[in-house]
Amino acid sequence: MPESTVILDAAAIGRALARIAHEIAERNENSTEVALVGIPAGGNVLAQRLGKILSEIWKHPVPLGTLDVSMHRDDLAQRAAPRIHPTVMPFDVNGKTVVLVDDVLFSGRTTRAAMDALNDFGRPKKIQLAVLVDRGHRELPIKADFVGKNVPTALDEKIHVQIGEKDEVILERK
Repeated sequence: MPESTVILDAAAIGRALARIAHEIAERNENSTEVALVGIPAGGNVLAQRLGKILSEIWKHPVPLGTLDVSMHRDDLAQRAAPRIHPTVMPFDVNGKTVVLVDDVLFSGRTTRAAMDALNDFGRPKKIQLAVLVDRGHRELPIKADFVGKNVPTALDEKIHVQIGEKDEVILERK
């Protein structure tokens, strides 16, 4: 039977997102060039929350988008049927600093797929990556610019991010 441990509760998630938002604001002087793009499913809600915090910091709305990466994954042939999510990009990415937002960074393959998918919409000035949890085990040379919490894990462990009714991040050990 798997053993589960809560590694971030709702308050800790709130603090991590506030810190990430302030780091994004500090690293990007021209706030009007920044847009947030959530990677479904976990990154969308986190991007919305970061957008709200950044809007309060910068005193103007931050463009938000959603980017489906299903058809850009390098393991497409190994999946029975990809789960397709809607892509919503209500702004021009050309010349923007696009902050990709995801819940967990693991192998780096989803981030690579997101960068490929983003290029279908234009050429951003810069791409940054914000994740709630970085669990290590990279297979590609990808590193997050903004991390809520680093959680070194074993390969057989899993990280579950629940955002909604009850916000928490759970580490599951076998």
